[in-house]
Amino acid sequence: MDKKITSLGTTHPFDRIAVIGGGAWGTALASVAARAGRETRLWMRDAELASEIATTHRNSRYLGKIGLPHAIRPMTDMAAALKDAEAVLLVTPSVTIRAVAAEIGRLAAPGVPIFVCAKGIEAETGLLMSALVEEVAPGRPVGTVTGPTFAAETAAGHPTAVTVACTTDPGLSASEQAATRMAMSLTTGSFRPYVSDDMAGVEVGGAVKNVIAIACGILAGAGFGDNSRAAIITRGLDEMKELAVRLGGRRETVAGLGGLGDLILTCSSRQSRNFSYGMQRGQGIPDDKVFEGRPVVVEGRHAAITVTDLARRLGLHMPICEMVRAITADGQPIAIAFAGYWAAPIHAEARTADLAFEHPAAEAVTRHFEEKFP
Repeated sequence: MDKKITSLGTTHPFDRIAVIGGGAWGTALASVAARAGRETRLWMRDAELASEIATTHRNSRYLGKIGLPHAIRPMTDMAAALKDAEAVLLVTPSVTIRAVAAEIGRLAAPGVPIFVCAKGIEAETGLLMSALVEEVAPGRPVGTVTGPTFAAETAAGHPTAVTVACTTDPGLSASEQAATRMAMSLTTGSFRPYVSDDMAGVEVGGAVKNVIAIACGILAGAGFGDNSRAAIITRGLDEMKELAVRLGGRRETVAGLGGLGDLILTCSSRQSRNFSYGMQRGQGIPDDKVFEGRPVVVEGRHAAITVTDLARRLGLHMPICEMVRAITADGQPIAIAFAGYWAAPIHAEARTADLAFEHPAAEAVTRHFEEKFP
């Protein structure tokens, strides 16, 4: 039986959206906003790239030959991009978010919401991206747009679903909340947003999934199959849920698009830099030789440190993330790291069951992984 559709009142989209960041995902989101009929300004630092988008309607550096909507207005003046903007999509790398968000807070009109679309945890403070933005650009709603997305597929119009989450204003109805309005603003024939008010639950998924993807890639590179990947995805999801709850989020949120959906995508495709990096490491390629020595950004390597640092401060054990950190940051041999994880004491899957016993075949585990990772 179909669910009855209940009207929440009139939802007004944001008519003018500023996208701050002209990389792959920023350009893809600008494409979505423009196709949804929004007045879309795309800010970037590179004047040459802005000129290319304006004249050829391509971003060849990041999206190859994919055609972009002619309505996108690229520019290098942030003040001009933010002038009269009703909402901001902040899509610069996570390491730049603090500085860029502070500039947006100075230039954007009071109360204009910022949806930060970078994923991760700030190393120095342990803050999720939304908390970081709230600190440097206070007094405005802060949200995110996240989910199982590859930028090129989104820009090309492949059917895509995301979660739009934002802090809520108790004085507004559900239809007037910033997350609802942004979901309305980005909905197109191929781009389908869902709405959430659980910022912590949504953001933890984005922060942790790249770490889990490295572990899955390592196993795939060594020749292990779908059983192994399914196990790591499932147990990695549990680690994500535990961290989300500690930060005030909900476990069911992590089972949605921003958590499980993004995790499955990142752990299953060579389009993911993190999965691809792990595959190369699993094939025996040294860390400094992956991607043929090119300086490719692998977010999971940095996140393995920031996620486990935060978990340790919270007294939370995240064994898969700790294993990836041991391999990528501490230089532990892959065989030893995986054997340590797989030979850990057996415990109940449900957290409510009080059960644990030593692995009865720990030595066999060690031999098994040493054969694959000599």
